Amino acid sequence: MKALIAALSLATTLATGTAFAQPFTPNGEGVTMGHWHLNSKDIEANRKIFVGMGGTSPTGPGIQRVIFPGVVVNLNPGQAGPPPTAGTVGSVVNHVGFVVQNVQESVAKWKAAGVPVLPGNNNRLDQAYVETADGLRIEILENKAQKYPIQHEHVHFFLPEAAIPQSQAWYGKIFGAKASLRNNAPVADVPGAQLRFNKADMAQAPTKGRVLDHIGFDVKDLQAFIKKLEANGIKLDRPYTKNEQTGAALAFITDPWGTYIELNERPNAAYIN
Repeated sequence: MKALIAALSLATTLATGTAFAQPFTPNGEGVTMGHWHLNSKDIEANRKIFVGMGGTSPTGPGIQRVIFPGVVVNLNPGQAGPPPTAGTVGSVVNHVGFVVQNVQESVAKWKAAGVPVLPGNNNRLDQAYVETADGLRIEILENKAQKYPIQHEHVHFFLPEAAIPQSQAWYGKIFGAKASLRNNAPVADVPGAQLRFNKADMAQAPTKGRVLDHIGFDVKDLQAFIKKLEANGIKLDRPYTKNEQTGAALAFITDPWGTYIELNERPNAAYIN
C-alpha cells in the first residue's frame, strides 16, 4: 500500500511540477534551485508556518507545496513513508535559509501568525531562526535591497574540514556552481541558492529519511545532464522517469557526502529574475 501511495505521489509530482515551479533563470549548465522535500509529520501545521512566512500554497492530491521566489517547499504526506528519523541538525544539510527585507518586521508578523521564531546568534537583529516541530532549521537573514519580501537564499552543508573544498569543487563541476567566499568562508552559487559550507568535527548523517529528505535542482535538459553525470562516474539512485503527457521528468542522485538530490526537468517552467 505504501509503495502504491508513493507511486501516486511521484505521478502527481511529475504531472503538476511544471505548474508550480518558481525557479530563477538557470545558469550556463542549465541548473537552478528547485525545491526542498520535507518528510512532514503534520502537513497542515507545516503549511501554516510557511504560509505565515509569506509563501503561497496551492492544494491538491499528493504532495502539498508552498511556493517562494527561488524554491518550492514540498510537504510530503506521512502516508507515503515513515515519519522523519530526525531533524536537519546532525545531517549533512544542517539548515536552509531565507532572506527578507527586514528581519525584525518579518519576525513581528510571523509571530502574530503563529510561526515559531527563535532569536539570532548573540541576539543579532539582522538574523533569526525558524524551527519546525519536525526539526527543520531555517536561518533568516536580511537584505534591505532585495526585490522580494522573502526569497530562498541558501543551503548550508556541515562537512569535515577536508571535504569542504572537495564539495565546493564538486558542485562547481557538476552543477556549474560559482565558487567564491562569504565572510572568508567558501561558498558556491547557483541561481536561487548559495551553497555554504561549515566545518563539522565528524561526518554528518545522510539526509535521506530525515525531515529534509532531499533538495532538488531544476535542469533544462535532464537526459543530457544524466550523460554528464555518467561521464563523471555518478550513478543514479533513481532512474530517469518522464511523464509523456507533460514532458516533466526526474531522476535522483546522492552527492559524495550524503545529500540526496532530486533532478527535475520542467519544460514549461516560467523563470523569474
